[in-house]
Amino acid sequence: MGKYDIVKRARQTSRVSAADVIEQLCSATMEMHGDRLSGEDHAIIGGVGLMEETPITFIGIQKGKSTKENIQRNFGSVRPHGYRKAIRLMEQAEKFNRPVLTLINTAGADATPESEEAGIGTAIAECLLTMSRLTVPTLAIVLGEGGSGGAIALALADQVWMLENSTYSILSPEGFASILWKDAKLAPEAAENMNLTSQDLYRLSVIEKIIPETIDEKDLSNEAILNILVKEIKQTFGEMQKETVEDRLVKRKDRFKQFQ
Repeated sequence: MGKYDIVKRARQTSRVSAADVIEQLCSATMEMHGDRLSGEDHAIIGGVGLMEETPITFIGIQKGKSTKENIQRNFGSVRPHGYRKAIRLMEQAEKFNRPVLTLINTAGADATPESEEAGIGTAIAECLLTMSRLTVPTLAIVLGEGGSGGAIALALADQVWMLENSTYSILSPEGFASILWKDAKLAPEAAENMNLTSQDLYRLSVIEKIIPETIDEKDLSNEAILNILVKEIKQTFGEMQKETVEDRLVKRKDRFKQFQ
């Protein structure tokens, strides 16, 4: 399978979504809305869930399963108030000592003039700063597309994982081809040079784990993928909570220092 084929799979609306993971992982949830400043962003779903006996904070970028839902959720492109909602939830998690799970699927943050005027760059930067200061366990998982700053804003975590057929990159192959060769139709060639697949990024130590979507080249069902993913999430949060805060923060700092 070529890398652009993986890009196309990462964009499929039938993929496991943030809402799917939260429903499978948590026995009870309470979603929270708004940034307490300018409004609600339906591209971000966030709140508190009960993972077995452990309360966690979840923050997920949610695309739609249909055209109507995609329009409602802005195709997973988060606006400034969406990132401010994420910041509010992270700060609340820190206050009440809850682990934070972020679930990522976006081609990139909303790049409209309205979002630029409302401070999308500042909102992303503040989200990164807030996440870097958390002392609670944090885990980020790329479920589909992990595009540009819109994805990075929620990925400054103790560990970053990817589903097997997801992507994580500074921009789309179409954008890469447009900038480099002035032709978006060369996106397949661009994808081959971008190191954007889960295998590429695991090899480069950008991520810690790949969640399989196939076994013996046969596609797993969403239910099977969710079962694997939920088991891994529970196990990893359990291991993180046994570590001291100091040890975990040193590991997180060292993790990101290697990319300087």
